[in-house]
Amino acid sequence: MKHSDEQIRVYCAGPLFNRSEREEMTAIADQLTKNGYQVYLPHRDGMEFRLVLDVLVERNWDTPMAAQFLHEAIFALDVYQLVEECEAMVWNLNGRTPDEGAVSEAAMAWILGKPLIAYQDDVRSLIQGRVNPLLVGMVDFESVDQIDLIPNLLSEAIQNQGLRPSVQSTLLPVKVQRAVQAGRVLWDAMCSEGAQEDNAMIATVVEELFAPNDRSTLLA
Repeated sequence: MKHSDEQIRVYCAGPLFNRSEREEMTAIADQLTKNGYQVYLPHRDGMEFRLVLDVLVERNWDTPMAAQFLHEAIFALDVYQLVEECEAMVWNLNGRTPDEGAVSEAAMAWILGKPLIAYQDDVRSLIQGRVNPLLVGMVDFESVDQIDLIPNLLSEAIQNQGLRPSVQSTLLPVKVQRAVQAGRVLWDAMCSEGAQEDNAMIATVVEELFAPNDRSTLLA
């Protein structure tokens, strides 16, 4: 459990497939940071997929195979962040349909009992002007439509719900335990000195954790 003088770490989830989406997610993260939160923003704080993939291909990995186990690494890293590193989550619901990756991340945060709030200023939806109830039910059918209001709403959610201690790994399903353990190793490597400029080192950790022993196994 965090002490009162420690920063709460927030996972920011949402669409990241074009410049405007990334800029919006960065604006959300910046607003949280300005209000005293630490933030994990996947496209900024995670791995550079393209750069690590280039290293793996240079090491004679088949490109589709390398991309597949690199995706496994990204999945494990994000699961680790949600389970252990981050105490709360902000979810950007914008888009004609909400981003499917962010939906999965929100579901994990909700199941883990972490404070979760939603931002949405996009009026498009699929169900007569409403978002799917299985999505917005996770945020008590409420969302905020202004980025500058997100920190206050999150603070209220934290005060009302409280912050739970980290879930003991032995209480998690085996598959989740494995993802968290691998993600922890990868994150520790990414946080080591000089790691941000050392894609070769990150690629080595990814290989050790996720690459198949037999390179032919994923070529079918």
